[in-house]
Formats: sequence, C-alpha cells, structure tokens
Amino acid sequence: QVHLVESGGGLVQAGDSLRLSCAASGRTFSSMGWFRQAPGKEREFVAAFRWSGDITYYADSVRGRFTISRDNAKNVVYLQMNSLKPEDTAVYYCAAASGVLFGRGRPSEYDYWGQGTQVTVSS
Repeated sequence: QVHLVESGGGLVQAGDSLRLSCAASGRTFSSMGWFRQAPGKEREFVAAFRWSGDITYYADSVRGRFTISRDNAKNVVYLQMNSLKPEDTAVYYCAAASGVLFGRGRPSEYDYWGQGTQVTVSS
C-alpha cells in the first residue's frame, strides 16, 4: 500500500526558511511533485521532480527561492523553501504519479497524495 507522509510545516516569519519532507512508502516513483492550496484558492503547482534525468520544474512564483530534491536511499523528496513570503502561506501537498509525467503535470495526473502540511508565513 502506498503512503505519502509530509512533514516540516510550521509558522515562520517572512524571510525565514523551512524544509518540507515527503516520505514515500510502498514503492518508488519516477514523477513526484509539490502542490499548495491557500484558503479559497485552487490547488496550484509548486515544484516537481522527474527521477529520470534529474529534471526539475518550478512555478514562476517560487523559482530561485524553493528547491526540490530527493534522497533515493530513503525514498524521500524534499522542498527547501527560502526567503518565504506571506503569499507562500498554504497547505502544502506531496504528490506522486504511477507513470512517467512530462512537464509539470496537472493535479489530475498525480495518483497519490499526502495529507498536507500547513505552512504559515507572517509578515
């Protein structure tokens, strides 16, 4: 059975950093990503990682501040978030696709989701 478990969220001030972790169990995935959803807004893409070729994708709003990475041995994907802004406040979700995705991937293309972790950035 597949499980994705996020951790690392919290309450920080603008300019601070956080690192989110997503531990996957049950299998390994070639396509994983992070999405976020703020109150009253749709779930939006944040970053994605493709194991094959170590390809990464980022939303324009986070490029240069966030970094997605993975630890193969632990089957964990990380999202390092630096220079956080109040507009980064959201529930962050880890997602994984059964197959190989090309590009960022739409939420509907990801088959497995974590329970989410809250990130709150105060000004």
